[in-house]
Order: sequence, then C-alpha cells, then structure tokens
Amino acid sequence: MDQLALLFVLLLGAVVSVPVGDRLRLPAPVLMTLLGIVLALLDFVPNVSIPPDLILPLLLPPLLYAAVRRTSWRQFTANIRPILLLAVALVFVTMVCVAAVAHAIVPGLPIAAAVALGALVAPPDPVAATAVAGQLGLPRRLVSILEGEGLFNDVTAIVLYHVAIAAAVSGTFSPWEAGGQLVLSAVVAVAVGLALGWGANKLMDVLGDATLQISLTLLVPYASYVLAEELHGSGVLAVLTTALFLAEYASDPDDVVTRLAGHTFWDIVDTLVTGVAFGLIGLELHNAIRTASGRWGELLGWSAAIVGVVVLVRLVWLLPATWLTKRLHARRDYDEEVPMSWRETVVMWWSGMRGVASVALALAIPLRTEGGEAFPNRDEIVFVAFGVIMATLVVQGLSLPWLVRRLGVRADTAREKEFERALAVRAAKAAKRRLREIEEVEELPDEVSERMLRRAFDIGWRISPELGEDERREGHERRARRVRRLRRIEREMLSAARHEVLAARSEVGADPEVVDRVLRQLDVHSLR
Repeated sequence: MDQLALLFVLLLGAVVSVPVGDRLRLPAPVLMTLLGIVLALLDFVPNVSIPPDLILPLLLPPLLYAAVRRTSWRQFTANIRPILLLAVALVFVTMVCVAAVAHAIVPGLPIAAAVALGALVAPPDPVAATAVAGQLGLPRRLVSILEGEGLFNDVTAIVLYHVAIAAAVSGTFSPWEAGGQLVLSAVVAVAVGLALGWGANKLMDVLGDATLQISLTLLVPYASYVLAEELHGSGVLAVLTTALFLAEYASDPDDVVTRLAGHTFWDIVDTLVTGVAFGLIGLELHNAIRTASGRWGELLGWSAAIVGVVVLVRLVWLLPATWLTKRLHARRDYDEEVPMSWRETVVMWWSGMRGVASVALALAIPLRTEGGEAFPNRDEIVFVAFGVIMATLVVQGLSLPWLVRRLGVRADTAREKEFERALAVRAAKAAKRRLREIEEVEELPDEVSERMLRRAFDIGWRISPELGEDERREGHERRARRVRRLRRIEREMLSAARHEVLAARSEVGADPEVVDRVLRQLDVHSLR
C-alpha cells in the first residue's frame, strides 16, 4: 500500500465512520482514531510522511472555519467569561502543572522542554469536542462553552509552545519578551482576520456566482492562516476572526441557493478533513512505538503520570471556575450559558480530549538546538504526548456517551421549542408587515390580500405547528394537506420533466451544457 492508497482508505473511513458511529452511539473521530491505530499496526501500511510543519496549516483552517459556522460572535461574547477561564487560564495552569511534574519525573528534562510538553498537551481538541457534543444531545450551553474553549485554546497553547521551543533551542528566555510576543501575535492575528474577512465579503459581492463564492470560502481560511503566520501572528486566531466576520456579515438572506450549497459543501469538507485528521493521529502511533523500544515500563509510567495531571487539573479547575461563573452570572441581566449542575460540570470535565493540534506540535519539535546538540529528551516528549492524546481521545471519547447517559445530561428541548416558536412568530409578523407595506403602494384585490395574509401565517405555522388556536390550526392543517398533495403532484411532474431532459442528454447532437443548464433550472425550481 502506498501513501495515496492510504489517503483513500482514510477518506473512505471518514465517510463510513459517520453512520457506524451513529449506530454504535460513538463519536466518529474516535472511530477514525481507532482505525488509524489498526492501520499503524499492520506491516503493509506505510508510515505517514507528511512534514510536521504542514499538518496544522493543512488541517486546522478548514476544520476551524467549519466549526465557527455553527456559532456566532454574539454567542461567543455572551460566554466570554467561561471561555476565557477555559481557553486561556486553564491552558496556562495545565501547562505549568504538566511542566512541573514532567521536570520532576523525567531525568535530565530541562524546564523549557518541559514547558513545551505542557503547552502541546494542554489544549483540548476543538474538533473532537464539537463532534462529540453534537452527537450526544448535550444542553446548548455546554456545547457553546466546549466550542468556544476548543476554538480559542489553541491560540494560547500554540503561542506558549513556540515561546518554550525558542527558549529550549536558544537556551535563553525572557518573560517580558514572551508576554510581548503573545500580545503581538493576538493583535496581528485579529488585524489580518478582519482585513481578509472584509476583503472576502466585498469580493463575494463581485463574484455573484454561488460556485465561485463557495470556492472563495475554502481559500480564505488558508490565506488567513498563512498570512498571519508570515507576519508572526497567530494563524488560528486569524482564521477564527475571519470566519466570525464572514458569518456575521457575508450572509445574504435571499441567496437561498448559495446558502444551501454552502452548507452541503462545508458539511462534506468537515466530514472528510475530520476523518483524515483523526486517522492520522492513530497512524502516528508508530512514532511512539519506535521511541518506546526497550523502555516501555518507564515511558508508560511517565505518560500515566502526565495523563493524571491533565485530567485532574481540569477537574480541580472546573469546580471553582464553574462556581465563580455562576456567581457572576447571577448578577447579569441576560442569559449566559454556564453549567448549571454538578452533572454538567462532570461532563465538561470528561470532554477534555486532545487531538490534532497536540499531534502536530509534538511532531514539529525540532531535532536539534542552535548549538547543534540534539533537542533535549525529544523522543520522551513525543511518546508522553502521544500517551496523553491516546488516553484522552480514545478512553474519554469511548466512555463519554456512557457517562452522559448515566448522568442524564440532556438538552433542554422545551427551551429550544419555545425559542423555535418565538422565531416562527417573528417570521410570520415580518411577512405580515411586508404585506401591509406592499398594500400601501399597490392595490391588491381582497381575495389576493386575504390569501397572502393566510400565507403569512403559514410561514410561521410551517416552522412551529403549535402556533394558532385549535380551530384555526385545524383549518391550516387541512390546507396544508391540500398543499402537500399539490406539491407531491408537482414533484412527480418535475421528476418526469427531469427524466425527459436527462434522456435528451444521450441523444445524437444534444449539447450537454445546454442540457445541464436546463436541468439546473428544474432543480432550483424544485427547491422553491
């Protein structure tokens, strides 16, 4: 098997793992990691030869962009306190604790190298967290915090990692310089992200075509990441800023085709890239196996100690952080999504799985220092890092669904239904207001006006059938049945038309481009 065949196996696994995971009630990323481990143990499967410095630029931008599409700037700002407590403060505390323990138990491990280990295992993976949370039906407040933590903790961890690596390679360290680098990295990243987001938004208006606009959304995250890194900023933060800007300002409510096609496209990208990323995590197991030759007991003991530190620090931090956030929440006049019970806090604790960023940072540790010596304890750091990744991702990922069911943590469906009903009322009222505005400038027959008024109510009723009084609802249900019957007949008519057009594609002298253009018009008409 060569590298290309291995890539196709991972892509196929990414597709198949989704329905298998749904059936087994297990996260697809965890199944892909297990597949990668199995492939890594097979003799005929080649070792992955992707340069470590390309793993983050290749995989993170599309994964981050796809994750941000499921959130919003308002949601992030509403949860700023819990997100900062987890994405910044907890990452820093975890790094310090891991560095202290690693320096104490690993003979000859310098402080700078220990800090690098702490930085690369500190951030939970954003893709694993969102994938797991989305499948388990967790309360929206927990999903929001896990998404926010996962999206922003890499920013802190990667900057701290680069500072520690620079100190280990050069042998010098300045806390003031490190702090300045952190601030400068954030400022540059936000500036780049806003500039590219604004430029991409303007360019989308020029492009117009849905295919070109969606293609641009694939290129923009990579451009944002690479440009920020070139200017010594945080590529991760730049991508997040760009994605949040586009999610806020680049959505045209009337561009139905682009929105539907964009959702489908990014669902495909998210599925495939996530599968490949977590498959690569499992495949990289051969690095750890090669390092542990003849030293299994010693290295496994160190790894177990660091896993214990990572898991315990998260629990010890979450308990007072959750209490503090709830106290602050009680003084605010709007809803902030925080864990509201010890059960939800336990689920958040057990959701701290490591993944793609930790693997890339571990493999990117340089081989030598500036003086030409081997990087201190590089093999041991890589093994311990993979031990933490495998333990948290596989053990926690496989047991999290059971834990959620055991604790009975579920989404507040009543609250979601109420919000859905409120949106339906707003949509119906907006349609009625627009109808009144039209009637002021256009003279509509009474029957047309009455029919359009019923249509305005139907807009809300289709979103939330609970709207309206019982008698009125029954009348709308009867009309809805008639509408569904008419639409079924229309669908069958459109299907016959599509079959006829497709049959013409095989006829002698038929122009395939014209056939495809007519077929596309029929498809768009079917969406209405």
